[in-house]
Amino acid sequence: MDKAKVMTFVKKYTMIIVLVLVMLFFGVGTNWLLFKPQNVTNLISQNAYVFVLATGMLLCILTGGNIDLSVGSVVCFVGAVGATMMDKNINVVAAVITMLIVGLLIGAWQAFWIAYVHVPPFITTLSGMLVFRGLSNVVLNGMTVSVTSESFQKVFGGGANCYIPDVFGVEGFNLTCMLAGILACVIYVLIQVKNRLARVKKGYEVDSLAGMIVKTVIICVAICAVAYQLSNYKGIPTALIWVLIVVLIYGYITSKTTIGRYFYAVGGNEKATKLSGINTNRVYFIAYTNMGLLAGLAGILTIARLTSAQPTYGQNYEMDAIGSCFIGGASAYGGIGTVPGVIIGAVLMGVINLGMSIMGVDSNYQRVVKGLVLLAAVIFDVTTKKEGK
Repeated sequence: MDKAKVMTFVKKYTMIIVLVLVMLFFGVGTNWLLFKPQNVTNLISQNAYVFVLATGMLLCILTGGNIDLSVGSVVCFVGAVGATMMDKNINVVAAVITMLIVGLLIGAWQAFWIAYVHVPPFITTLSGMLVFRGLSNVVLNGMTVSVTSESFQKVFGGGANCYIPDVFGVEGFNLTCMLAGILACVIYVLIQVKNRLARVKKGYEVDSLAGMIVKTVIICVAICAVAYQLSNYKGIPTALIWVLIVVLIYGYITSKTTIGRYFYAVGGNEKATKLSGINTNRVYFIAYTNMGLLAGLAGILTIARLTSAQPTYGQNYEMDAIGSCFIGGASAYGGIGTVPGVIIGAVLMGVINLGMSIMGVDSNYQRVVKGLVLLAAVIFDVTTKKEGK
């Protein structure tokens, strides 16, 4: 096989290869406990907030390597507001809508200073991190507020009944979950075939047919394997539904819409983008307002899973989101990155966390490993760019 093609393949799928190797390492290290059905479910439920926040963080990073340091504090503040409202017997729907609106308004507040006053994102969001962490303590009075609404927990992934029920009623195996996995594979195959035919018809360059088949088969096998493991536990966690909704919507926005291309354009060359007639200020405003909205959703998922709100919730959430983006292939300089890549990065972070926890690794060493993995991902990005030049 041509050496150049091998190198191109390895460079293109580096993080997938790394993810597979890390999963095998922790699989052996945990005597394959990592892949038990309950642990696969825990991996999804415990990291739902990472998937959501990392998807929003990607849009900020695309604009030029910018980040949002306030998301962890916003998650805590939004959760505090929602839990306090429900504790005072305010309607759950009203509380959820309020949490999303609060997140959106916080995002718009910070986006205004970044986009139109041109305060650096690092400073603006650092300020937000301090402000909303303090306001969380004010709202909660430094206390823990329980979330007792069963309907809220069930819909957003908290408590024991936060799974999609099996309509077939098969005991010990959730057939609905397995069929959903198979249906997802069929839809994925149809989309891949449709996209390939469309590109061929327009005369665009496409990957080799063999490469496409191998890639499609691997992804379908992975989907079915996850569906099978979930089916052997309790089925599809409701948190996974929210993650899928976010991933599908933003995957479409970043790859198929005009505004999605604007994010990449601003990160690639902001001056040229501005001269071409694109309102770059609005692009920044949308990116950071959207980050606030998704932080609101992450706040909802967090208090639903933990069934309470505390002033300490959300700590280091921003680091998990930023790390997932860079590990998943987003460039530290902006203009490069995809939603699927971010999901791979988030899964890798989740596997490292869960694997080390099962192995009984001290939490301090866990932070060391995560930090080194993040540094390695950024070093890879920088060195790859130098080689390109």
